[in-house]
Amino acid sequence: MIAELGHFSLILALGLAVALTVIPAVGVYQSRPLLMNMSGSLSAGLFVFVFISICCLANSFLTDDFSVDYVARNSNTSLPMQYKISAIWGAHEGSFLLWILVMAGWTLAVSVFSEQLTTDMRARVLSVLGVLTVGFLLFILLTSNPFDRTLPVFPMEGSDLNPLLQDFGLIVHPPMLYMGYVGFAVPFAFAIATLSTGQLDSAWARWSRPWTNVAWAFLTVGITLGSWWAYYELGWGGWWFWDAVENASFMPWLIGTALVHSLAASEKRGVLKSWTVLLAIFAFSFSLLGAFLVRSGVLTSVHSFAVDPERGMYILIFLVLVVGGSLTLFAFKASKIESTADFKASSREAMLLINNLLLVVASAAVLLGTIYPLFYEAMNDGLKISVGPPYFNKVFVPIVMMLFVAMAISPVSRWKKTSTERLLKSQVIPFVSALVMVTMAVIVFAKSIEIVVIFVNTIAVWIIISLGRDLYQKVQHKKAKIQSLFKQSMSYYGMLLGHFGIAISIIGVVSTVYFSEEKDVRLEPGDSLTLSAYHFKLNKMLRVEGPNYLADQAEIEVRKGGDFVAILRPEKRFYPGAENTMTEADIEVGLFRDLFVALGEPLDNGAWAVRVHYKPFVRWIWFGGMFIALGGFLTVLDRRYRVKASRKVTETVLVGTAV
Repeated sequence: MIAELGHFSLILALGLAVALTVIPAVGVYQSRPLLMNMSGSLSAGLFVFVFISICCLANSFLTDDFSVDYVARNSNTSLPMQYKISAIWGAHEGSFLLWILVMAGWTLAVSVFSEQLTTDMRARVLSVLGVLTVGFLLFILLTSNPFDRTLPVFPMEGSDLNPLLQDFGLIVHPPMLYMGYVGFAVPFAFAIATLSTGQLDSAWARWSRPWTNVAWAFLTVGITLGSWWAYYELGWGGWWFWDAVENASFMPWLIGTALVHSLAASEKRGVLKSWTVLLAIFAFSFSLLGAFLVRSGVLTSVHSFAVDPERGMYILIFLVLVVGGSLTLFAFKASKIESTADFKASSREAMLLINNLLLVVASAAVLLGTIYPLFYEAMNDGLKISVGPPYFNKVFVPIVMMLFVAMAISPVSRWKKTSTERLLKSQVIPFVSALVMVTMAVIVFAKSIEIVVIFVNTIAVWIIISLGRDLYQKVQHKKAKIQSLFKQSMSYYGMLLGHFGIAISIIGVVSTVYFSEEKDVRLEPGDSLTLSAYHFKLNKMLRVEGPNYLADQAEIEVRKGGDFVAILRPEKRFYPGAENTMTEADIEVGLFRDLFVALGEPLDNGAWAVRVHYKPFVRWIWFGGMFIALGGFLTVLDRRYRVKASRKVTETVLVGTAV
């Protein structure tokens, strides 16, 4: 009965989502505050019933109820408890239930933390979110019900969760990623709600900005965790593969980054209004596109949920309706949007515009590389091609290099107008200083001198110096310099942290790409190898038993110059339930390097294929990602986002402006 309760809760949630769509919109149309204010209780009810539903699914996993088909396909009695919980979103049906829970959570958050909104705007935004939730709930109820039973005959033992997913990464990565994906529905709803009023002033940017920053920060965390998870779990030692499903999350992040910066210009100077609305629409549209790519079965990926294409068709239709309807509304309303403020080509507004254009072009390049194989296959009778790292490195990397240069210059720029001479002359000392420091570091510490490494890392250090100088200039003329540090806005510190994180990630990426070393060797117990001054010795092989797997475990001793460094224990695991074999690498983690060891296949005479990696600065990639995310979260603490908006409730609403 618990599974049926979960299913019934989803049906009730659908009813509340329909009510959330209709009732506040009617209240706006008829100027009835009572109906508009009902959106808050409807949002709360929607979240409660979706939460009950996912709790019912969790109960089915924890009690090994294999009469529920989804549980039987993704769990068994020997699966550890933590993975039974994360298995809730380990496959298509449950992961989409998590998606809906996150959507309901964002909707509830908007209804609770929206004191600065006017009553009619709050109702409009929640009504738009209600429309989206109706679409998601219909999808799961009609095509992807996680509570389907296999009665009267059902297996006594489950098939097991995919061994690749039996990891801490599954516990944290999907929730964070979905918080970002689905979170972009909020600025999308703000954009649609504001377009419906025909009054696009700076207030909507102030309302949208904190929600956008939080969603973008969560997506940053999700992508960072995904990169880290792939690095240690897949056994290849890679942190980014330009996989189509990775790109599906990266594209909305790029558009979201452009939106974050464009909202700052719209709020502060009232410029780029139409462009900002368009970015809000496309940020969420790319999230839906990612859902389609992952769940339609059109892509083959270790990350994808390859399911019935009919389900993908539903998402595609929903995507077309959302994007088409949004762009149609934009086409009718955009002509009424005016940006009266002007700015010079060397101003901060211009820098933000350059930032936006480069990010959008970068997104388009990633999109082309992702979907081109699909079109090629469709136009050539199923003939498949792949677009891999060579394309992305040649097209994407030069674009972001220009973006990074703009980042280094932008802290010196000022709103409305900046002296071009001052802008350029002020960069000479920081750039030369960065070039000297990086060149010396490469000469002293690197085994070879790579011009690309010097060039890219110089830009990264240049960014850091520019940020530090900008902070210094803000406090140097103050008598109480320490106190003045605490008087800067949290948005400013969020910007500093975000750009600092980008620079740290740049250093990590380029150092890892150019200075990593690896060897694939045949080792018997007692054999050894040397890699980058580290000595690896295979002491012995062991047979170990886990909670739901059997494993061959190597004991590898690592020394440097005779000094003991670590004992690494990589494994080759066999999961009887899933009848699958997995590689479990072991890593000696350091601030400036990782030592990565993975077992390959067993060979003759007790020997094993062993892969050993030396990865300099690889951790800096993820440190930088976390700094970027922290910067996004910090901006929400800015005081001005807690001040109630001055615009009053609209008492007279024109017919037809309701969402």
